[in-house]
Formats: sequence, C-alpha cells, structure tokens
Amino acid sequence: QVQLVESGGGLVQPGGSLKLSCIASGFNIISNYMSWYRQGPGKERELVASIGAGGTRNYADSVKDRFTISRNNAENTVYLQMDSLEPKDTAVYYCRTAMGPGYWGPGTQVTVSS
Repeated sequence: QVQLVESGGGLVQPGGSLKLSCIASGFNIISNYMSWYRQGPGKERELVASIGAGGTRNYADSVKDRFTISRNNAENTVYLQMDSLEPKDTAVYYCRTAMGPGYWGPGTQVTVSS
C-alpha cells in the first residue's frame, strides 16, 4: 500500500527556516518522480519543487534559491529545506509521487508570521 506522510511544519518567523520530511512506504522513491506542492489560504495548489529519478531538480520561480529538495534513498524519504521564509510561503505543504495514478500525503501546515 502506497503511503506518504509529511512532517516538519510549524510556525516560524519571517527569515527563518524549516525542513519538511516526506516518508514514503509501499514503493521506492529512488525510481520515481517526487514533488512538493503547497496550497495557501484561498489559493490553488501549486508545484513548489520536484526531483526526478535521475536526480534532476526543478523549482518554482517563487522559491528558487531559497528552497532545496533532496532525498535519502536508504530512508525512502524526501526533504524540502526552506530558508529565508516569507509570509507568502504560508500554506499546507504536500508530498506527491507520480507513480501509478499519483499519490498525495495528508499535508503539513507551514505558517510564517511574526
């Protein structure tokens, strides 16, 4: 059974950092396209970052140079390091795999506020 579970969200001040984790089970992330999405209040869900099976990384323009996606194949976990956080980054962050029909995690809330 495919399952994704995000963690690491919370409340952080502007300029701060958070590291999100997405633990995958039921498949191996090493051979799959993995991504992070977010959905802010009143906004549509948007792609934030992705990492391909070959390790190619892509980022939304709004997070480029601030966020870093990575993975630990041995732990079957994908990470999103978020630095220089801004209030506009406030959202629920979701992990997704493109394997099969695509699967989503339940999300983790990130709030950037002073």
